[in-house]
Parts: sequence; C-alpha cells; structure tokens
Amino acid sequence: MRAPSPPLDLRGDPPAASQRLALIDALRGAALAGVLLVNLGGFSLYYFLDPAQRAALPTARVDAWLAMAVQLLVQDKAITLFSLLFGVGIALQAGRARAQGLGDGPLVRRLLVLLAIGLLHAHLLWWGDILTFYAVAGLLLLALRRLPDRALLAAGLALALFTPLLAPIAYRLLPADLADEATMHALAVAAFSSSDPGVALRGNLAYTYWNWMALWSVFPFVLARLMIGDWAGRRGLLQDPAAHRRLLRWVCLVGVPLGLAGGIALETIEAAGRTAAVLEAGRAAEFGLRTLRRLVPLAQGLGYAAGFALLFLRPGWNRRLAWLAPVGRMALTHYLAQSVLGVALFYGVGLGLGPGGGLPGRFAAWAGIFAAQVGFSHWWLARFRLGPAEWLWRSLAAGRALPLRRAATAPP
Repeated sequence: MRAPSPPLDLRGDPPAASQRLALIDALRGAALAGVLLVNLGGFSLYYFLDPAQRAALPTARVDAWLAMAVQLLVQDKAITLFSLLFGVGIALQAGRARAQGLGDGPLVRRLLVLLAIGLLHAHLLWWGDILTFYAVAGLLLLALRRLPDRALLAAGLALALFTPLLAPIAYRLLPADLADEATMHALAVAAFSSSDPGVALRGNLAYTYWNWMALWSVFPFVLARLMIGDWAGRRGLLQDPAAHRRLLRWVCLVGVPLGLAGGIALETIEAAGRTAAVLEAGRAAEFGLRTLRRLVPLAQGLGYAAGFALLFLRPGWNRRLAWLAPVGRMALTHYLAQSVLGVALFYGVGLGLGPGGGLPGRFAAWAGIFAAQVGFSHWWLARFRLGPAEWLWRSLAAGRALPLRRAATAPP
C-alpha cells in the first residue's frame, strides 16, 4: 500500500493522482459493476414483467437460474457497497476540510450540486436514480457527525436492521390512493416501450414519484450505510487495511456466509410460497422476516468490502484489482453514462431491445458496457485529471472552471 495521502484541497482543486486511495477507487469500480448489472433489470424492462410474462420468454429456464444468482450475490449488495463508500468519502473530505480550517462549506456545496444532478437525472432519464438520496442523506449525515464513533456505528446498524419499525409512520404519510405495483409496472412497460420521447418522459416522471413514495425505505437504507461508511472512514479501515487486518478478516468470514445463508433462507421461503403466511403469522414473525431481509445485504456487502480489502493487500491481487481503480475514480461519469446507454439500448426511444433477450441479453449488455467503461477510464485518465461529470461537479461546487487536462510531461 502507498503512504497516507496528503490533505486534499477542498476549496475546489481536484486531487492529484498521488492523493488517490487506490483500494477505495478499485472497490468503488467493483461496486459500480454490480450496480450496472442490477440496474439493467430496470432498463431492459425485465423488472416490470409479471411472472407469466417472464415465463413466456424463450430464455425463461436459464433466466430463473441467473436471476437467483443475481439475487443471492448482487441485488442490494452492490448498492450497499456503493453507499458505504460514499460514507467513507464524506468522512475523508470532512476530515481534510477540518484540517484546513474550512468547515463543512465546501462539502455542503458539493452535496447540493450532486442533489441538482440527481434531480435532473431522475426527472429526465432514470427513475431509479440514487444520487438524490446520497445528496440528501449526506447533508443529514453532516448534522450527525458530532456523534462519537461508537454511537454513529450503533445508530447506523440500528437504522439498517430495524427500518420496519418506521413502517407505521411511513404508511400514515403515504397517499391513500397510491397506485399498486402491478398497475405502475404495466404503465412503465407501456411508456418505456414507446418510441415517443414525450410518452417515455411522462412515464419516467410518474414512475419516479411513485417509486419515491412506495419504496420509502430506500432513504433509511442509504442513510444507514452512509453512517456505517462514515464510521469506517473515521477509523481508517480502508485507508490502512493492513492495520485492521484482524477486524476485516472477521467481517469477511462472518458477513459473507451469514448473508448467503440468510439469502438462501429467504429464497426458500419465497419459492415455497410461504412469505405471505410468515408475514401474517404474527408481529414477531413479520418483524423477524423483514429484519432478515435487511440483515442479508448489509452483512454480505460489509463482507464483500472486507474481503476485497484483504485481497488488495496481496501483491498479485493488488495488481489485478487496481485495474478497476480508474473506473471508480470516474464513478459519477459512468453511473450517468450507464443510464444513457441503458435507455439507448432497451427503451423504445432507442434501439428498443426491451426484455426479449432475458437475463442472457442483460448479462451480455453488462459485460460489453462495463468492459468499455474500464477501457475508456484508463484512456481518459491518462490524459485528463478528472472524469467529465466529476469535473463539472467539482467546478460547479467551486464556482470556477477547474483545470482538466493533465500537464504535458517533459521528455527525459
């Protein structure tokens, strides 16, 4: 591992390459690959199909196995990783700002600009935008940063695991006439299959607002992981993994098997058609099942992060995994680009591929898009200091155009 990074100037100057933490960047790149695989379920419209429609696809048999693999290994785990790393980033930036006597002002400006980017992304392109949640949760996290480390971790874990306790409050706040899921999924398929941009845009707006209300638990899901990530950033778990090898090994060896075992249990209950029966068996059974659903991605995501860090400490693995670091350094650019490419490939306003290719088509699109993003990241960052979206984000937050192109290296 390289030596600790010097302080980052949060007044607007982008970080030099020597200031990057390769492990965090590489892990963010891996998380972005998982996020793409999951999000392609929505872009391809497969997510909106009912069981009968999925069974009618020519790929239905292989789809069932691939869907199970995605559910057990990636679903909610990739976004857990991505959210944890956002919390780590806030811890790093807040700590550097304090060291420079800048306060929270620069970070608040960055989060407000990210909020604007997220709202535009959600309204104009992708109903599944996560940037809006990161920005709002990040601003709230700044208000919680006075909590001691242990209190922050305990509060984050409690929020992550016991979100069902908030359900009675949330349900009272939701509109009484909120549409059901089947109705909204049918409307989404019709809108996103249309070749009329206006129809697609109106459908995206309608589904975005419905999604924010119906899936209200996404916000506590994100906030909890930002809190845990902030704690990890304060403790330096990913900045200096060698110093925390024992803790990381424990988290990996407990988190991954626990998450897999819990996931298999949930899938077994669902496959046996027992989910409704468990939920109706009493408050204790309902609470236990809902809590298990939240424990699984958290434990597995934390285990993935710890395992990745331990592998990164090994020289051979370090060289292999470091290839993902440029993707992680351009995560905002690639996240937005994935939305553009997903719409262009699968929506009716683009190539209109839709869900016909099933999960094999989704995996093929995932492999092609992410491979292209890896190659593009290496090419771009050899010439420029920041990704295009990262440059725009930092420049808007700084109130001035930051230098983008790398200085030419003098010949030897």
